[in-house]
Amino acid sequence: MYLGTNFMPPVIHPTQQIVNHTFSTTVVPHIHPTHLTTINHHMYQHKHYCTETASCANEVCNQEFNCCNPCAMPTAPVGPMGPGFAPGPYMGPRPFMGPRPY
Repeated sequence: MYLGTNFMPPVIHPTQQIVNHTFSTTVVPHIHPTHLTTINHHMYQHKHYCTETASCANEVCNQEFNCCNPCAMPTAPVGPMGPGFAPGPYMGPRPFMGPRPY
């Protein structure tokens, strides 16, 4: 059984505006006489270098907690800074990171 073709009302979109520009060129010659004089300049640049060095260190901390048994003791290591602090491989003084004192 063929029921025929169904049609929906049309969807009307806003009108698309198209602007067409055309261009033409007209050449008007202008003559500007020029005289060239060459002046050679030489500059000595005295550059002074103040070398500096810098270093960087990384510290790493780790904490581990046993959350399986509420009665278990914490397993975080005890380091020189107190419980829960696990120092990295470098524990020396921090490098100077500000402007150089003169």
